[in-house]
Amino acid sequence: MSVRSNTHRGDGAGPLNGVTVIDLTTSYAGPTASMYLADLGARVVKIERPRGGDDARGWGPPFVDGTSAWFASANRNKRSVIVNVRSPEGMEVLHTLLAGADVFIENVNPDKLADLGLDSAALRARHPRLIYCAMSGFGLDGPDAGLPGYDLVAQARSGLMSVTGAKGGSPQRVSTALSDIVTGMAAALAICAAVVRQQADGTGDLIDVSLLDSDLALMAPRLAAYLAGDAEPSPSGGTDSVLAVYQTFGTADREIVVAIGNDSMWRRFCTAVKLDDLAADPALADNSGRRAQRERITDIVGARLAERTATEWLKILAEAEVPATRVQSLSEVVADPQVEARGSLLPVPGSSGLFGVRSPFRLGSLPDPVNTRFPALGADTRVVLEAAGLQSDEIDRLARAGAIQLADDE
Repeated sequence: MSVRSNTHRGDGAGPLNGVTVIDLTTSYAGPTASMYLADLGARVVKIERPRGGDDARGWGPPFVDGTSAWFASANRNKRSVIVNVRSPEGMEVLHTLLAGADVFIENVNPDKLADLGLDSAALRARHPRLIYCAMSGFGLDGPDAGLPGYDLVAQARSGLMSVTGAKGGSPQRVSTALSDIVTGMAAALAICAAVVRQQADGTGDLIDVSLLDSDLALMAPRLAAYLAGDAEPSPSGGTDSVLAVYQTFGTADREIVVAIGNDSMWRRFCTAVKLDDLAADPALADNSGRRAQRERITDIVGARLAERTATEWLKILAEAEVPATRVQSLSEVVADPQVEARGSLLPVPGSSGLFGVRSPFRLGSLPDPVNTRFPALGADTRVVLEAAGLQSDEIDRLARAGAIQLADDE
């Protein structure tokens, strides 16, 4: 497995150079959003609570040298500052940082935010230029705005689980932090757009991003089809696509997927697998016809593909220009030649066995990804506060008062 590493600090590189982000989020969605901004060159200051810090620091196993693999995967290119925002002096430290910031990201319960005076109205009144990004389970308004949100809950409530799982089986969660990652992407996208206007005219904004809204966006084609008259879907093992044929098949040795996207591809597929009768059948000439007879077609195709190995079929289908691939395990994914060639896996500097995944975008101006190690808890408290104008003796006094916490080695 080949991997790439570029260990220089992200400040000064990338299109978000000069943008400062104060990140008060924990867990996975918010840290993902701020990580993508850091990857693009933003200076991200991760505000963590005393003692435990981000909840995700404790998510495991696996841990490598005491570090959660989950935490490491969402927190590269950042600084960690420990601030006790429940302390009046700690709150003033946060406001000092916000006065020099461009973006603030939070995922705190709305009631707690109001109690702390960190709700969007209060904070933007004090810092009108600020881009305020609120990340939550269900959004800032509506009857359930105050409910806690988790990936599993969002997948269930959005209908995503209702179409996922084995045919005839129970609904299943997509087995990754899907809602969190997509919400992080959505937040980063909106923040980048808001930054463009902020830099043009100094205007701030309020960005409202939720796990439920993100999963509803993932379900857009299924919701649109249902509202247009399609029958309500149920778990199908991925065999109910709007396209036919577009699903998993068993071969003589393992499963592959075949994705037939248009009528000419259908004809090429039939020729390649020697099912000329299907290609010649006028009832199957278009996708509507194939959908109407999906079960008959897939039974015939499945029987044919079971006759040869995956390697044999993939060679045949590649020559016919029909999209198909193995269903890969993670051990195969990390050794995939395309994944290796694209440098998609990023080793965490200074660790053996910790990796992140490169952001899902490439910029010509950043040929090598910025990839600094995740910050130790509170590692940057002193240097960040000094950069914000606090003197060393004042920082020491705030630490003694419990308003902030310095790194363990100080």
